[in-house]
This record gives sequence, C-alpha cells and structure tokens, in this order.
Amino acid sequence: MSWNIWPSTKLDATRVIVPLGCLYTPLKETEGLQLVEYEPVICKGRDCGAVLNPFCYVDFHSKSWTCPFCHTRNRFPQHYADHITETNLPAELLQMCCTIEYIIPSVACQPPVFLLVLDTALIEEELDQAKDSLQQSLAMMPQNALVGFITFGAMCYVHELASTTLPKAYAFRGGKEYTAQQVAYQLGFALKNDPRGTMGAQAARRFLLPVADCEFTLNSLLDDLSRDAWPLGGHDRRPYRCTGAALSVALGLVEATCPQGSVRVTLLVGGPCNVGPGMVVGEELAETIRSHLDLQKETPNAKHTKKALKFYASLASRAVACGFAVDIFACSLDQVGLYEMKVISDKTGGYMVMSDSFSMHVFKDSFRKIFEPDETGYLKLGFNAKIEVFTSREFKCCGAVGGLSSLGKKGPCVAETEIGEGNTCQWVAGSLDRNTTIGFYFDIAQAATAAAGKQAFLQFQTCYLHPSGRKRLRVTTVSHRFTDAQMSDIQQGFDQEAAAVLMARYAVFKCENEDPLDVLRWVDRMLIRLVSKFADYRKDDPSSFHLSPELSIFPQFMYHLRRSNFLQTFNASPDETAYYRMLILRENTMNSLVMIQPALLQYSFDEGPPQPVLLDATSLKPNVILLLDAFFHVVIWRGEMIQAWYDAGYQEKEEYANFKALLTAPAEDAKHILADRFPVPKFIQTNAGGSQARFLTSKVNPSQTHNSGAGWGGASDSSVVITDDVSLKVFMEHLIRLAVQS
Repeated sequence: MSWNIWPSTKLDATRVIVPLGCLYTPLKETEGLQLVEYEPVICKGRDCGAVLNPFCYVDFHSKSWTCPFCHTRNRFPQHYADHITETNLPAELLQMCCTIEYIIPSVACQPPVFLLVLDTALIEEELDQAKDSLQQSLAMMPQNALVGFITFGAMCYVHELASTTLPKAYAFRGGKEYTAQQVAYQLGFALKNDPRGTMGAQAARRFLLPVADCEFTLNSLLDDLSRDAWPLGGHDRRPYRCTGAALSVALGLVEATCPQGSVRVTLLVGGPCNVGPGMVVGEELAETIRSHLDLQKETPNAKHTKKALKFYASLASRAVACGFAVDIFACSLDQVGLYEMKVISDKTGGYMVMSDSFSMHVFKDSFRKIFEPDETGYLKLGFNAKIEVFTSREFKCCGAVGGLSSLGKKGPCVAETEIGEGNTCQWVAGSLDRNTTIGFYFDIAQAATAAAGKQAFLQFQTCYLHPSGRKRLRVTTVSHRFTDAQMSDIQQGFDQEAAAVLMARYAVFKCENEDPLDVLRWVDRMLIRLVSKFADYRKDDPSSFHLSPELSIFPQFMYHLRRSNFLQTFNASPDETAYYRMLILRENTMNSLVMIQPALLQYSFDEGPPQPVLLDATSLKPNVILLLDAFFHVVIWRGEMIQAWYDAGYQEKEEYANFKALLTAPAEDAKHILADRFPVPKFIQTNAGGSQARFLTSKVNPSQTHNSGAGWGGASDSSVVITDDVSLKVFMEHLIRLAVQS
C-alpha cells in the first residue's frame, strides 16, 4: 500500500497528494499458502459477494457471521454449522489465512492451448534460430497441452498437424482481416453464413493437437520450413509481412474452437508489417519507419499509425472477450511496430519481449522461461483470470493499471474518478504469472467521514484457470485503520517504495494520452506539494528543511523517474518506449524500483563482499569493478586500472589469484540475475571509456560533469559524465527552495 494508515475524508485524501493505492500480485508464491478443495462461502447481501474471511464477526451461538463489507448477517451452511466452535475454526477464518486459494470442485477446464505464429520473411540465420527455439519449447510443453502452428510472410498459412504423409497448409490472403467465422469456414469446420459457427471441435482437431500426438509432425515441419518464397520487388524493398492478417487468423482459429479457454497466441516477428491491415510502413526501404518526432508532428512517415492502432485495438478487444493472452517476441535491429501492437499484449496480459536477434539470450532464455514447470510439474501460469475488488463503504476503487482490461461491472465500490482501467470493479487478464502485479487506486467516498481508528476492509478475488485443468479462486482480504482528523500519524504509514511505483505507473499511464512534458510537470508539482506538506521547515528558510525517514528517499526515486526512459522519449524509438512502459506497468515493487533507480554494486580489493554504492558519478573509480542492474540491462564495468591489469594478463599468473577472483565475482552475480529474471536482461561487459560504458554513465547521477569544478584536469579519482542533465544535488536544492516558499 502507498499509505498503511488511511485519510478519513475525501478532502484529506486529496491533501496527502500521493494517491491511496496498492500493488497486488495475485499469483505470488507465498509461504504456507492454504489450498482448500471446496466451494467458498459467499455473503448473501445485495450487491455484495465477498467471501468469508478472518475479519468477519462470527456469532458461535446462532451459527452466523457478519460481512465486514456490507454488514449483512449470513447463516453458515449446514456442514460448517455442525462443526464450528471458538476452538475449531475453518481455514478461511484464521488470521494467518488472509490469502487463501480454493480449488473449485465442480469445474474442470481444457488443457492449455499454445498457438505459435512464426514470421518466415526472415533471413535464413534468424529463421533457423527461431525454429530451434520453437523445437526446444515443444519438448518443454506439458504433453497434454494443445499446440497449433501458423506461418506468415506475404500470405498467412495455417498448418494442419494431424499426422498425414503429405503436409498440408491453408492459405489466407495477407491483405484483409478475418473474423472467427471466416476462418472456421475456410478451414472447413463451419458452414457458410451459419451463425452457430463451428461444427464441433472434432474438425478443428486437425489444427490444434496435444503435443504428444503432433510433436514429430511439427518438428519435421519446422525442419523443412524455409524462408517465405514470395519474390521481392528488388533490393531496395522490404520483404512482405502480413503480421496483422496473421494475428487476426490466429485469433479467429482459437475464437472458433476454444473461447474462454486457457489460450496463448505467441507471435515471433522479425520485421515491420507492410502488407494489409496493421501495416506500419510501406515496402520501399526509402520510407523510414516513424520516430517520436514523426508521431508528434504527424509527418508522412506516421501516416499508417492511426489506422494500425485502431486495427490492433480491435484485435485486442476480440482477444479480451474470449479471455486469451497474446505474446509478442520481436527480434530485429530496426523497429517492428511494437508501438502499434502493444495494445494487444497490454490489454490481454500477454508477454512482450524485444531483442536484436533470435540468436541472443534475451530472446532464447526468455522464450524458454514461459514453459518452465514448477515443483509439481505444472506451468507457472494462470489463464483467463477474472479479478474483482470489494471495498467497505468508506472508500471506492478508481481503477487498475497493469496487464488487464475492464469488464465494465458496476457496483457500490466503483468510484466516479477514473485512473487506468476504471469505471468497473471487475477486470480480466488473459494470463498471470508469479510476478504479474497490478496497481489498484482508491478514493475515499464523498459522504464518508470515518471515525479515527475505525477499520477499512478490502478484498481481492482472482478466479483463474490453473494449468492442471482446474478452476481456482484466490481470495486476499486486508484491513487498514483510518487516521484522526488532524492526520497526526498518517506519515508513519507512508510506504515510499510502493508510493514511488504507484506514482510511476500513474505517470506512465498518463503518457498514453498526454504530452510527456506535461506529465513531467505533473510529477514535479505532486512532489513539491508532498514535501511541502510533510517536511519540517521554517517558511522561506531552505536551511531549516528536514524530511522524516518515511519520506527521505521518495524525492530521489522521482528524480530518477524523471530521467528514465519511461517519461523521456529522447534517444529512444517509439518501439523501445512502448516496451519499457509496458514492463513497468507489470512488474512487482522490487523489480519496478530497480527499473526506476538501478542498483549498483562495487567489487574491490580492500573490502570483503560486494558493497552497494551510490548510483553516482563519484562511484566510477579506476580501481573497482561495478555491477549495474538496470532490469533491462546488466552491466559489468571495470575501472581504468583494473582494465589495464586485465589487458596485461595478470589474471593468468598464479601470484595474482586474488585478482582473478575479483574478476569472476561480478560475473557469477550477473549470472544469478540473468537466471532469475523475465524477460532476461541484456548482458554488457565494458570498461571506463569503453564504447558501451554509456549504459552505466547514462544512469548515474551526474554529480561530476565537464561543467563542474573537478572536470577536465581537475584532481578527481572518479569519472566525469558528459551531460547537461541536472544532478540530484541541484534537483534537491530546487525542490527544497520551492517547498519552503510561503
């Protein structure tokens, strides 16, 4: 939660500046999570639907319970009433089971479906690497999972996987969009103009088969698969790609066969779409793909953008309606149109991974991770999740920001103001993993004036399809107390890490519809108001300024957020910006903080274990090795002296064993980060003055630049950063001066 003690009136909620919100990870792996196999007990109150939880008041005498959300009295069902006593409580009433997971006994669902969509307009080397990854993934998929295969270049082909001696594929023109009915008709399992759609899943079984039955066929199909044979117009033209049409065919196939199932459509693409719906650039290489400037000024380079955005948004709503997830793995040195396609993954909770090539570990290891099983042998995923929020009467939910879509469900806990996907108390996410985190924003109800010390209650219900083929419901219930009228203790309940991430999500969400410069100013205003409200100072006396420990590092997070790729579009393509923004809206609090303010570790001879050091130019010393974890990049940087010794080959000599150990320590730590993270970060090894040192110097606080005193020729033992950016010190001085102004 951004605030663990809550403001008691709507006016007070605006006075605390940082919105009241929480970051919730529905499928978080928690120690001792209680799994029970029976139906939940649900409140019978009108417009309620909260599940029995530890905050309910239980009357053991009359065998009834009172819901903390709507204050309705409910009788226990007979099998509870017979056994319940003060010493014998069911799991959901125990304080330690604030989160509990129900396996719904009556519902069985289909096994997961993976529909793989491969771009064949790639050069041979890239295509071989992509095929290799697909073959590895087949070996890792659960044997009962259904798999389908579509390839596309100038046209789109749906491959039949029923083992026939002759491989068969159904061709679709690349120039048009297809509905589920058209796809079903063309593949031969629906009648023309028949509104009932399918003639049963049996006919569709030719295209979606269990891995165990079609692994051999699909492997040999991949072995024989060659580049798209459509002739190019010449060397000055791009190969034809009908990405948009291929996605509409893929969605049509699963819409017609397994709506509301556990479905992932996974797109592997290596270039921009330039044929048919969803095209982002023409076929001539002379036409460059749009940049941020083109999008701002609406130049001819951006002439396809509006149409493409509209097309992909329509595909996204088709996927959302059926509860599917759409993943995009884009590997190319140039842009492929992620800016336009982002909406599909964004609304469905699918993955998006961007890399330079299908041969890089960023793609290969990330792709493999989707299929990694947990200890029990099941995929670490949840499919087609419906997330609902329940609030007690004093406050309401403004909306959610994360990989999900609104289901437009109205109810007593929906606020008037909207943040993110608002105006609803229920959302759908096509896919959730152990890290998927959603930001929820709340507002105190207009009429409510909560008494000091009174408790507010909040419940999340996440209903999802587990890879084991069972439906599950995870319920988390929390409670927070309200502060008094003077808000004397509210500051002690401020969680600056969670608040920084919630503010970052809010700001990134605003960037979708507003100019990034306006969003930067908005972040600045919020920060100035926050510190002037909660800091101790005398009016107009900057030297008297003091921030309490609960707030002391929040301005620093905001400083790094302002400089980050999330709000700054300078030196990034629209695709990169879309990629970075999408990931910060998904990740858990720790990972999001690393994105905002990267972690820096120092390895040197004189200290024992690696020391965390300031993300500052003064840390770039000649006699140390630094490990920077910026989430998207992991950088090992060696100072001049260390690099000189390395070039002289000291690590090969026996008497310099400790130098060799110093070199291997950061490499080992980097390996651990790469093994744990999704998407896998890009790994960079560089040294002071090296061509790739920019990955580190662009992130550090430029406390020493070519303009400051210890610049060129000055006596300084640390690196100089060449930038016109403001340093953290200057930023804080300005902030304090503005905050104490009367």
